[in-house]
Amino acid sequence: MHAVIMAGGKGIRLRPYTTALPKPLVPIGEQHAILEIVMRQLAASGFTKVTLAIGHLGHIIRAYVGDGRQWGLEVEYAVEDSPLGTLGPLVLMRDQLPEHFLVMNGDVLTSLDYRAVLEHHRASTAPLTIATHVRQVRIDFGVLTTAAGRVTGFQEKPSVDYRVSMGVYGLSRQTLEHYTPGLPLGVDELVLDLLKGQTPPSSYEFDGYWLDIGRPDDYDRANAEFAVQREILLGSE
Repeated sequence: MHAVIMAGGKGIRLRPYTTALPKPLVPIGEQHAILEIVMRQLAASGFTKVTLAIGHLGHIIRAYVGDGRQWGLEVEYAVEDSPLGTLGPLVLMRDQLPEHFLVMNGDVLTSLDYRAVLEHHRASTAPLTIATHVRQVRIDFGVLTTAAGRVTGFQEKPSVDYRVSMGVYGLSRQTLEHYTPGLPLGVDELVLDLLKGQTPPSSYEFDGYWLDIGRPDDYDRANAEFAVQREILLGSE
């Protein structure tokens, strides 16, 4: 099984942590980088090959990961010379990819079974599978409903649940065939194109542990929780 990890972003939302370190290498706990945790999880799930799409501070990622043998993985690199979005690098390398593969962001901390996502994708026959999670958003204001200049309803600081993308996808090579190599392509554009073409993505719904480390509050939470979540994320090591 083959996984592609998108690790080329600048991590602007996570500054100042990412001023000198690429986001996938910021530390979680006292011993591990996010990317190391992901590599260990992929190997434990039966993946044998990983492509790292690198750009910003990519030489540091290459020096840290090497050829991947320390995790029992075969690692190769795709260098992004200019920003191409989440999926643009995949269009460039699509001829080297298997028929079905996993794609994920390099800043995801989760107990998700990556093998299960890819197997679900293969079985679904959908062009794209999106791993999804429920995220609760709290509105820090009193929310009003109005009609004809009058207030007709009121909720004090309500919470709203949304099912959001986890940044982990099952993808088929042929899904990328109609896109031009070298041009930017984001997941948002692909999803809208698939919906417009009436070939909707599949949803892999997951309710376990998940944090997107792209925001400082989630990064702080990840470090605060790591001692408790360590076994869930890494097993007994």
